[in-house]
Amino acid sequence: MNPPTITIEDRTLTRADIAALAGDEPVRLAGCTLDETKLAELDLTGWVFERCSLARTDFGKSELELARFVNCRGAFALFSRANLEDAVFRASDFNNASFRGATLSSASFEDCKLTGCDMTEAKSMGVRFTNTLLVSAKLPGFNFRKDQLVGVDLSSADLAKCDFREASFENCSIREANIDQARFEDADLRGADLGGLSILAQAGRFRGAVVSAAQAELILSQTGLKVRAR
Repeated sequence: MNPPTITIEDRTLTRADIAALAGDEPVRLAGCTLDETKLAELDLTGWVFERCSLARTDFGKSELELARFVNCRGAFALFSRANLEDAVFRASDFNNASFRGATLSSASFEDCKLTGCDMTEAKSMGVRFTNTLLVSAKLPGFNFRKDQLVGVDLSSADLAKCDFREASFENCSIREANIDQARFEDADLRGADLGGLSILAQAGRFRGAVVSAAQAELILSQTGLKVRAR
């Protein structure tokens, strides 16, 4: 995919404007406003969105493969069943956005705010999150196997049936998350805040996982035991 050769700057755009621009070559939008615009089912492959306002914009079922969202603001945006394969989200705020059923394979989110977002039934193979807030997000069944999670806050998130086997955590949190039937075998949890989790009740799903001494003390405290140095 060639880089965009057309740039549109500082405009408020309608669906008709976007549809007229959609074609064989991607477009770069910089500082544009698309709030509440219906862009469902458009082919926006490789498009670049920089400093755009995308609040409640509807990208449902759109082709957004290789698209880039940089420094955008898109609270409550809709990406339901969109194709976001290899898309890049950087330094953007998409709180409470919906990615339900979207294809997120090999997509990356870096320095983003995704608080309250819904990624239920999304295709998640190879998704990368770095320094990203996913507080209270819905990610049931996500595949994080062997991932290196750095600076990812999953506090109070729905992580039911997620696969964290052999994953490693650095400066992360899964405090008070729903980890029902999630798998953590052989994961390195030393860099994760585990507060509020009933790990002992699901011990089989943590077989081989590595925790720090402080974390082990916290886990054992759930039984009423106290760990003391001799």
